[in-house]
Amino acid sequence: LLPDPEPRRRRHTIISVDDHLIEPADCFEGRLPARFADRAPRIVELDGGREAWAYEDGLYPQVGLNAVVGRPRDEWSMEPARFDEMRPGCFDPHARVADMDIDGVQASLCFPSLIAGFAGTVFTRSRDQELGRAALGAWNDWHLEEWVGAAPDRFIPLQLVWVNDPAIAAADIRANAERGCKAVSFPENPVDLGLPPMIDSHWDPLLAACEETGTVICLHNGSSAWSAARSPGAPLELYTSLFPVNALVTAADWLWAKVPTRFPDIRIAFSEGGISWVPMLIDRITYVLDHSAVGAHGWDDPDVSPIEALRRNFWFCTIDLGSVFALRDHIGVDRICLESDYPHADSSWPDTQEQAALALDGVEAEVVRKVTWQNASELFRHPVPEELRRP
Repeated sequence: LLPDPEPRRRRHTIISVDDHLIEPADCFEGRLPARFADRAPRIVELDGGREAWAYEDGLYPQVGLNAVVGRPRDEWSMEPARFDEMRPGCFDPHARVADMDIDGVQASLCFPSLIAGFAGTVFTRSRDQELGRAALGAWNDWHLEEWVGAAPDRFIPLQLVWVNDPAIAAADIRANAERGCKAVSFPENPVDLGLPPMIDSHWDPLLAACEETGTVICLHNGSSAWSAARSPGAPLELYTSLFPVNALVTAADWLWAKVPTRFPDIRIAFSEGGISWVPMLIDRITYVLDHSAVGAHGWDDPDVSPIEALRRNFWFCTIDLGSVFALRDHIGVDRICLESDYPHADSSWPDTQEQAALALDGVEAEVVRKVTWQNASELFRHPVPEELRRP
């Protein structure tokens, strides 16, 4: 590991709406019913000293690129990483807060890693469904009690949900909202997991619970194991280059499934997809409505257009603002949020402050405030102290 970097000067208050945690080795200890205790996910050592999670008949190594912050770039790889090769902020919430202080990030929403899957799909696809449900509940308990509980003012509580039964999921969402959960990680396209599509009323109980409780539905890139990449054996860079395509496909699917018209107060955030695809989707839908739409069959709300619904119900989360930020009014400045993606390879840590300052140089103060923290604070109902509401 490299030495600790110097703390960066705070130019802006920043809320990161997409980071990740690496579950510690004791994450599941004592959290499953006694009959499942010996089958709970656990860390095992493999040949060559490698470490991996063991669950049912599968092994889930900590892919190196998922935990590279603080390591020399020439040592980054896809090889499995051990806990003692990681920066402690990857798996220890107190160390994470210290790393957030170095980076100048005030608050963070943290998604799971490979043992759970970004949306809990490792557990929901368990061979033993009772075990899977117990493991998913144990992850939620650990996240709320140990991770968020270590610094409630610095972490935004997230839950995983049992997608195999929307009625159970709805009950859990309501119960976890009572415990303080503000978000749920949901597969971006359930149909890719063999589940009903979003256009199906099958999902209505879950969506209704999210709308009722104000729980934000976070659709993390790759959470349903689909990619637009078409070339077997292609390098990893092909898949990561196409992340915005995932977000575009997902947004179009959820929009034309009429989720925003059926649930007008629902809140949906696209995690790690960037914002470059949003103007393209807006322009394309506008053109389609003017030229190839076939009456009212595709949309059923006479008072809100698809573009208005997209800007009302969807939030767009990005690590880098890039050249398309010039189109921020076209996208909707109230719907853009920042990410640092700690501890992944594309993370802006420890220079999130510097990266934001460069991208926002010369931008009007009201827009800077919205993008750096206010949009995220309002979306996730996570307050920012009064003294940090100014540059």
